[in-house]
Order: sequence, then C-alpha cells, then structure tokens
Amino acid sequence: MLSSIKNSVPVSPSKKLAMMYFRVAIVLFAAQLLMGLIAGLQFLYPSFLYGIFDFSVARMLHINALVVWMVFAMLGSVYLMLPDETGVEVPVAYGLGKLGFWVLTAAVTVVVLVFIFIQVGPGKESTIWFINEGREYLEAPRWADIGIVVVVLIFYANVFFTYMKGKKTGIMTVMVADLLALAGLYLAGMFFTDNISMDQYWWWWVVHLWVEATWEVFVGALAAYGLVRVINAKREIVEMWLWIEVLMLFGSGILGLGHHYFWIGTPEYWWEIGALFSSLEPVPLVAMFVHVLYDWGKERGKDLAEGKGSTIKNGPTMAWITINAFGNFLGAGIWGFFHTLPQVNIYTHGTQFTAAHGHLAFFGAYATILIGMMYLGIQDSYGIKRMKATFKSKMAIVLITFGVLGMGVALTIAGYEQVLVERAELGAGWQAFFTAQNLPWYIQAQVWREIMGFVTFIGFVYLVWDLLTIGKVAKAADEA
Repeated sequence: MLSSIKNSVPVSPSKKLAMMYFRVAIVLFAAQLLMGLIAGLQFLYPSFLYGIFDFSVARMLHINALVVWMVFAMLGSVYLMLPDETGVEVPVAYGLGKLGFWVLTAAVTVVVLVFIFIQVGPGKESTIWFINEGREYLEAPRWADIGIVVVVLIFYANVFFTYMKGKKTGIMTVMVADLLALAGLYLAGMFFTDNISMDQYWWWWVVHLWVEATWEVFVGALAAYGLVRVINAKREIVEMWLWIEVLMLFGSGILGLGHHYFWIGTPEYWWEIGALFSSLEPVPLVAMFVHVLYDWGKERGKDLAEGKGSTIKNGPTMAWITINAFGNFLGAGIWGFFHTLPQVNIYTHGTQFTAAHGHLAFFGAYATILIGMMYLGIQDSYGIKRMKATFKSKMAIVLITFGVLGMGVALTIAGYEQVLVERAELGAGWQAFFTAQNLPWYIQAQVWREIMGFVTFIGFVYLVWDLLTIGKVAKAADEA
C-alpha cells in the first residue's frame, strides 16, 4: 500500500497515480485518528497538553485531516476507475497530474505544520492569507485555498479530456458532471462578507451542501463502479439507480440544506423543507445495493449453492461496500434525522448529537467506500484475479466499525444529557454548559467515546497491516 508495494504486473499510469494518492490518504487518516484521541483525552482532562498543543488545534487538525484524507482518496479513486471506464490507459496530461499531486501534498504538509507551530497570534489581514482563515472547518489560509483550486482544475481537466477521448459510460458521465459541481461549490467559501448571516449562508454551502449533494453522488458512482468490478453487477441496474440518485441528491441535497437555515434569519418554510429532504438523501444508494445484490444472488450467487466457488472478485472491497450502503443510511439518514426536525433541533443544535451524527455519517457514507477502493488498487497493483479477505481484513472491518458505532452511541448519550440538563432544564446559558459538562452521564459517555476511539485506532492498525501484506498473500494464492 505504501512505498513497500512494487507492482508485480504492468499497471496503467492512471492507476499508479491512484496509488500515490492512496498512500498520502492513509497517512492523513492516521493523523486524523491520532488528533481525535488527543482531543478526546482533553475533553476528560482539560489540562492535558494545555499551552503546548491545545484542544482547539487538535480538534481543527482532526476535522481537517478527515476532509483532506478523503479528498486524496477520492482523487485516487477517480484515477483508479478512469482507465476501466474510458478504456484510456494514460490520462491526457499524466505529467500535470503528477505535478498536481505533489503540489497538493506539499501544500497540505505546510498548512499542517503552520497549524501545529503557530497556534495563537493576532488576527490581521496577513493572518487570513498565511496562517488561518478563521472560519470553522475551512481554516486553511487563503494561499492554500487558491492552490487547492488550481490543483483541482488540473485534476478535472485531466479527467474530463481523458473521458472525452475514450468511452462514455453512464458511471463516468455522472462522475465527470459531479466533479464539476464538487469543485464549484468549494468556491462558495472563498469570498468574504462582513454580514454574519450572509457569511454563514455561504459557509453552509461548502460545509454541508458540498457533502450532502456532490459527495453523495460521488460515492454512488464509486459504489456502482465497485459493484460492476467485484461481482459483475449488471451495468444497466447500477446506472439506473445512479441516475435516480443524481435526481434525488442534487434536489434533496440543495433543499435538505434548509435544515441549517434555522438560525440565520431565513424564512421559516425552510424548516420543514430542510427536515424532509435531508432525510431522503441516503435512500437511492441503499436501494441500488439491495437491487444489485438481489439480481446477483438470483443470477450468479447460485454458483455458491452449486459448489462452484465464490463469484466475488475482491472480498474486502465487497465487505466495505456493504458497510457503506447501510452505514450511509444509518449515519447520514437515521442519525441525521434524529436532530433535523426544527422542533428537536432547537435543543440539539451544537450538542454532542451533532458530533455523533458527524462520526457515523462520515464513516458510513465516505470512509467505507474509499477504503474499499484502496483494496481494488492493491488488487490491480499485483494483478490478482480474486482477492479474499484475510484475518487482518476481518479484524480491521470489525474493530473499525464497532469502534465508530460505539463512539456514535456514546456521543448520542452525551448529547441526550446536554439536551435534558443544559438546554431544557437550565436554559442553555453559560453556566448551564459547564454544569452539564460535569455530570456523570456526560463524563461516562466521553470516557466510552475515548475507549471506542482506541478500538477504532487498533482496527486502523490492522487495516494498514493488511493493506501492506494482502497483495503478496493473494498473489501467492492466485499463483497456487
């Protein structure tokens, strides 16, 4: 997976580029988990690393590393599927593609080092440009923002012209259209307004519409590609559901954003519109998976019953796609709907309910499918026809899934305590916040969140260990 992997078979330049992105994604994934463990300890022991590595910095790095590792893995996934979907082995601007990768990696490295070593300072015009833009979740300084836009433009041009040169499958058509929207929405967070309501309005377009509309469609395209590759799913079925997902998510994603407009002075009709449509977003993806699985079981899965062996070409990828389909529905759908209705959100907004939803949604909807794509990259790097899950694969799946689900439940309990005491009973004042933080339910929930975080990290260690070794093991089994 990392530099230890040497391609044992000829691999297209596009897929080599994909593996470069995957390697950096894994390193950033590790950083995200480490920052999360530090921030969790600081919840329990506020003096831990105080003045050296403050909670605000650990939290900022935890969230930004999450987004950035996923962006790296997403770009890698596109390069992975590009030759299979278009029939073009070398992207039209392969050299520019490599340059974009190194520029993006260097920019991320510099931004992280600045965040770590310059934690406090005056808020000046130069701070926005070179230190921290100061907008939650979009803290990258302005120079890095511009660099990201340039890199993404290079990436998009590379993918688009390669797509125009080769075959035009439905999956790749959706991907190319979605990438344009994904890049365009990022621009909404790059202009400044001194009106806080207007600023928050556009801020949500990046922070959540970016995720609820374009990322969900992106995941749908990856799931469709993965199912076609792994179990020979019928292309007409996955593409039918993919187009339904495009219609529902671009519509429901935009309208569903209304559930963030409760607090910034927009008309009240956004309350019901936002609550209803945001709950519809995960439906097409799970419907696609269930339909494909039913068709596969009817047409090809019967080979198992007849003793002809498995028809699954990549066991770990199939497992992660399965978790993605239902994890998305659970984390983004059910947990999101828990506190989306305005009558509920007035109490839950800004509590640990939000953190519970965020952990479950990002894991279930995005991390799972991107890990699955990494296993497909390993399979291609070693030229393996069929790759079975190993003990390490299964341990990674069980521990990471159990750990994240445990964190979600623990944070939900903490949020429930906040709603009852801090919001409903004590009226959401400053003193109410600190009172709620010191009650047994809240403290116990944060303890369990940290324990489940360590379980997740152990699962991640198994994941990296498996990615580094499964290729050799599967290659030897394939040859035998």
